[in-house]
Amino acid sequence: MSAERHYSPVDRFLLQADAAMRTLLPFAGHPARPSPAIVQPDAELSEEDARHVAGLMRVNHTGEVCAQALYQGQALTAKLPNIRKAMEDAADEEVDHLAWCEQRIRELGSRPSLLNPLFYGMSFGVGAVAGLISDRVSLGFVAATEDQVCKHLDEHLAEIPAEDQKSRAILEQMRSDEQHHANSALDAGGLRFPAPVKLGMTLLSKVMTKTTYRI
Repeated sequence: MSAERHYSPVDRFLLQADAAMRTLLPFAGHPARPSPAIVQPDAELSEEDARHVAGLMRVNHTGEVCAQALYQGQALTAKLPNIRKAMEDAADEEVDHLAWCEQRIRELGSRPSLLNPLFYGMSFGVGAVAGLISDRVSLGFVAATEDQVCKHLDEHLAEIPAEDQKSRAILEQMRSDEQHHANSALDAGGLRFPAPVKLGMTLLSKVMTKTTYRI
């Protein structure tokens, strides 16, 4: 049985900096899975529909930026090696979503949000604090966050034009993955957050969606 590798503070800083750059720089992430959109037919969207879908995909892309930062922050301060490994694995899976969303945004003639660095920093801090409190709180935060993401994805799926099968395929696969992450976090012992905490998270998520839709 191999021992867990131990990193110095400098090593961990460099690893976090690398993760941040791979999240924030254009096309820096390399997905492990091909985009679900590649097997879907192209569709002619009106200028208004294309702009709206690009805004929705920009919101989802920023949500994945936040998820990356949250997982990285939690992995940094997680107390148990198995919890740290679970956070790192979840972050790797989210790279697929980042790449898929960015590719679709570019295809629609737009770009990711300019606010991504701000939201990355905020989410990393929240994740690190949650990990410092306890692994159970950290896992609970993952579950609650992923629940919020699933709600956003359901809303966006209802707004995507029927003919845009490419965007729909991406969001449907993302929803399946996010639900799996939420369930896994609870199964691992994550704390079920009370309604007032979830309400606060919902209000904060609305700030993110309203701003990144346009900026």
